[in-house]
Amino acid sequence: MDNIDPKSIVFKELLHIQKNLKAPKNNYNKFGGYSSRSCEDILEAAKPLLDKCYIGNHDDLVIVNERYYIKATAYITDGQNTISATSFAREPEFRKGMDESQITGCASSYARKYALGALFGINDIKDADEFDNRGQKKAKKSNNKEKSTKDEAFDALDGFL
Repeated sequence: MDNIDPKSIVFKELLHIQKNLKAPKNNYNKFGGYSSRSCEDILEAAKPLLDKCYIGNHDDLVIVNERYYIKATAYITDGQNTISATSFAREPEFRKGMDESQITGCASSYARKYALGALFGINDIKDADEFDNRGQKKAKKSNNKEKSTKDEAFDALDGFL
C-alpha cells in the first residue's frame, strides 16, 4: 500500500467504503452455473459512498514471456494523496467468437474488477476450511517443468508491481 497518513481524507474515505460497500453478485452465468459481480457493479456501489474523493482506474499492457497481460490499477484520490491496487489478467491467444479488441476488453474488465476488489477489500475467495474435502483424493504434484515456468512468470511480473 502507498504510504498514506491514516488521518488523511483519502484514507478515511477508503476505510468508509471498505466498511460500507455492498456489491452483491447479481450477475448469473447460466453456462458456468455461478454468480458474479462486474467492475461496473463495484463502481456503482462505491461511488455513492464517496464524499471528497474520486475513484479511477487505468490499464497498462505488459509483455511477460511473450504473453500479453493487462495490468489494471484501481485508485482512490483526494487530489493530493492516492491509494492504489493493481491486478493482472492474461489475454488468451484466441477466444471463439471474439475479435482481438474484445479479447483485450475482457482481460481489462477482469483485471479492473480484481484491482477494485483488492482496493476495497472485497474477498471473492472461499476459505479452504469451508469445504468438506473428506473422501477426495489428494491432487498429484505438478511436474517440476510446469512449476518452474509458473515461477518464472511470477518472477518476471514482480518487476512490474
